[in-house]
Amino acid sequence: MNRALTLDDLVLAGIALAAGLLTAFFSRTLLRWLAKHAKRTKWSGDDVVVDALRTVVPWAAIAGGAAAAAAVLPLTRTVQRTVNQSLQVWLIFVVTLSAARVVAGLVRAVTQSRSGVAGSATIFVNITRVLVLAIGFLVVLQTLGISIAPLLTALGVGGLAVALALQDTLANLFAGIHILASKTVQVGDYIRLSSGEEGYVEDINWRQTTVRALSNNLVVIPNGQLAKTNMTNFSRPEQDLTILVQVGVAYDSDLDHVERVTNEVIAEVMTEITGALPDHEPTIRFHTFGDSRIGFTVILGVGEFSDQYRIKHEFIKRLHKCYRSEGIHIPAPARTVTLQQGTVTIPQQRPGEDIRSVLVAGE
Repeated sequence: MNRALTLDDLVLAGIALAAGLLTAFFSRTLLRWLAKHAKRTKWSGDDVVVDALRTVVPWAAIAGGAAAAAAVLPLTRTVQRTVNQSLQVWLIFVVTLSAARVVAGLVRAVTQSRSGVAGSATIFVNITRVLVLAIGFLVVLQTLGISIAPLLTALGVGGLAVALALQDTLANLFAGIHILASKTVQVGDYIRLSSGEEGYVEDINWRQTTVRALSNNLVVIPNGQLAKTNMTNFSRPEQDLTILVQVGVAYDSDLDHVERVTNEVIAEVMTEITGALPDHEPTIRFHTFGDSRIGFTVILGVGEFSDQYRIKHEFIKRLHKCYRSEGIHIPAPARTVTLQQGTVTIPQQRPGEDIRSVLVAGE
């Protein structure tokens, strides 16, 4: 425009800016009210959306007011275009950041609401956030009039060199995606590797898997190594599991009485100890004629892997006390050594003999 700036232009520009600021204030107040109601719902996705709108809408209102103010002022065509372009870039920047936060929050909400999906695994969240930010950056370049086709071509050529230089990093990235997609390991599972590391999976990110051991220490395992190693997952396909407790009684014991007393102790432990499974049918199986005892296995049901230590502790204590009160003997391994004058003779063990005799020559 070639005309001079007048007072009316300043008044109109001020009104446009004030309208934008008032709209931003009222919209933020309204969205704050919506955020309180969104927190009352069970789904966390609406919290993420409202929180993002609280950032986008006020800034969009301010940018709209600034654009209207610039339109009524007698600015030259170049200045007008620069102002509009700057406001567009600023608005795209705000929308991109908010969109990245919304998408990442929705991905996290979906993974937390579905069983069998890594609830707190950050790999999917980080990937979606990076993709949204990259798209926003390309839109900004296009808005500024910069052609993105040569940039994409350069990125394609340079990506090959980067891929060769970051082979281990990319291998860990795709290994982590494969682990989560195949549902081999999920956050919260208790795993044990063939190398000896074990614990609860805390997080699976783009490079590594974090495992918290029972000692509360963190074990960091590269995703590539986790995908290649032999692993036992104690939480899949079900979290409930059975444990085996080995017991032995003397040969002169009444096995029916032993079985009945043991079942009573099992029923008591299963109903009173936290983490036990009362509905799990206890099982007792005699299996071995040992050197000094008849061995049998007690099979107990537990809710998760770490519960087994507490349940074994209580079961052994109560079983030992009950056996003593019932007169059931748990023998210790015994060996008879006889010292005689003369030559050394070692008799052969007779079939069915449970105590070994050794003759050692003495002086």
